[in-house]
Amino acid sequence: MSYVEFDDVCKSYKMGEVEVHAVHGMTFSIERGELVVIVGPSGAGKTTVLNMLGGMDSATSGTITLDGREVTGMTEGELTQFRRHDIGFVFQFYNLVQNLTALENVELANQICKNPLPADEILEQVGLGDRMDNFPAQLSGGEQQRVAIARALAKNPKLVLADEPTGALDYVTGKQILGLLQDTCRNGGHTVAIVTHNLAFTQIADRVIHIREGRADSIEVNEHPTDATFVEW
Repeated sequence: MSYVEFDDVCKSYKMGEVEVHAVHGMTFSIERGELVVIVGPSGAGKTTVLNMLGGMDSATSGTITLDGREVTGMTEGELTQFRRHDIGFVFQFYNLVQNLTALENVELANQICKNPLPADEILEQVGLGDRMDNFPAQLSGGEQQRVAIARALAKNPKLVLADEPTGALDYVTGKQILGLLQDTCRNGGHTVAIVTHNLAFTQIADRVIHIREGRADSIEVNEHPTDATFVEW
């Protein structure tokens, strides 16, 4: 069994009298320690897939498993624990607490999980050893996103989910963040899934999942991922 498995997963929403199929028959797998890029146009179902994988949304049918545990069979209480302990989230707009320092933002996440890593050590790893006592307003966009990544990694999660993590950043800073996520896999052994519409990001991935109209249109395994330093878009 693969580390992450989507097996014939569907997600439907009711909008008045109309039933909308956001995800329809989604099937793919992810191996432990891979950097995966989930790519597709707007409305293809990428964020819905990420939300279901992170336990923030439920599947209408099908099965989702992570590390041998069925996510689709969890109760609401179990899903809360799953999000706290097993998933690290990185969003487009950082979602930092503005009146807490960088260190305190990471420590805040650590308070809710089982086996957290030292917040100061993780901030050192993401290049913010000298910015720990700064508040978000005193940090650049790239530095704030580094805090957000540190917050996700410090939880020591089974899976890191990044939703358009460079969307609010300039080109140079975006490449730095991509490199940091790539290093998270290579050096930290984490499994990372990046959701994006940017096809250039597929170059750095171990596995690329192309989503179209709610399905996995194609899946590619990249034997020789490009270093994020050399990615252009």
